[in-house]
Amino acid sequence: MLLAVPDLQGRLKGKRYDANHFLKRIAHHGVEWCAYVLATDVDMSPADGFALTSWETGYQDLSVQPALSTLRVVPWLPRSVVVLGDPVHHDGTPIEIAPRQILHQQLTRLSRHGLHPKAGIETEFAVYKGTYADAEQAGYQGLQPLRTENLDYALDHDPVSDRFFRRLQRALAGAGMPVEAIKTEAGPGQVEVTFPYGGALTACDQHPLFKHAVRTLGSRAGLAPTFMAAPETGRANGLHLHISLWSKAISQLHEPGSDHELSQIGRHAIAGLLDGLPELAVFYAPNVNSYKRFSPGSFAPTMFTWGYDNRTCAVRLVGRGEGLHLEIRVPGADANPNLAMSAALAAIDHGLERRLPLGPEETGNAYRAGGIPVPPTLGHARTAFQNSTLAQEAFGAEVVEHYARLAQLELDHDQRLVTDAERQRWLARA
Repeated sequence: MLLAVPDLQGRLKGKRYDANHFLKRIAHHGVEWCAYVLATDVDMSPADGFALTSWETGYQDLSVQPALSTLRVVPWLPRSVVVLGDPVHHDGTPIEIAPRQILHQQLTRLSRHGLHPKAGIETEFAVYKGTYADAEQAGYQGLQPLRTENLDYALDHDPVSDRFFRRLQRALAGAGMPVEAIKTEAGPGQVEVTFPYGGALTACDQHPLFKHAVRTLGSRAGLAPTFMAAPETGRANGLHLHISLWSKAISQLHEPGSDHELSQIGRHAIAGLLDGLPELAVFYAPNVNSYKRFSPGSFAPTMFTWGYDNRTCAVRLVGRGEGLHLEIRVPGADANPNLAMSAALAAIDHGLERRLPLGPEETGNAYRAGGIPVPPTLGHARTAFQNSTLAQEAFGAEVVEHYARLAQLELDHDQRLVTDAERQRWLARA
């Protein structure tokens, strides 16, 4: 029995329990864990500067309340089930900085407009030969992609790839998370997995389990999958959010007879995304590496533009009829889906609240268009996030300060590193 909490980076953190102990002691009463699971960098290094917990407070406990509706079998682990937990204070009130709680809050805010989103997540990742231990032993040098050629839309896969895809698809279906499609991409060793539409919270709950399955099954096959946004120079892995807005069973994006059949609600929503997302990049591009994905011709956007069925834009309007929806293409595969989705919904709410007008669509190459650029670095993104009125209104001061601190930890870590690229460029020339 696994009880798991999605951490700030979107990974599953938790404990294994005896099933009987869980049912008798934890299922309805919760359990206490160290609060630092929601206040560390990717290395799980204790750090000062977080209000939730620190050396100054003695790294106290928080409570975790199992969300029993999320319980599911995980076939890639023998005889195991997993349930997600919600971190709460000892008085039972939610911990506002928890990623799942942040998304809950944005869904509540959007409901003020009588709307609820449906969402599907499309994720890219790269697969390398050898295990993670092999990569570490080699100093992460000379990594070999599973395949080197462009296999975009290919169906003639080698036996290793085919076996991995089949096992992944079977395992996810067994966990109640059937994929919509698996396809190989243009980049060496790159794979894309898409999931069917459903509730936004469910989509984000499933994503850490999906990544866990990919890593587990990959390791067993002697492979090292990575969800880095830019695992190599010129390579980009995205996490595209497909979102539509509904009232009861009626799509509120679709309006027959209008341009692209897009409703006024849809126009305000897109305008909000273009106006708000530049200030919220910390939520969908959380690492220094995230910003190396945004380059012209990479299929990752560099400007905040929109267009109908235009993959060079940050917001792509796509589909027809009740299938009309928004594809938000700025998040990278390294993003925490709860936070990336929260940023998108907060920006949509921003557009609806202020009835923002939508400018003209981009019908050509958006890499050559004007408009607001994607933040060039995590440092720029952190400053914009910390100074954002939208972020303060949507998430609250506590959340903004917590995630600004997390971004600063990543910046501090990067600043101290001497990289291979620096040595290659300067060792003989300085």
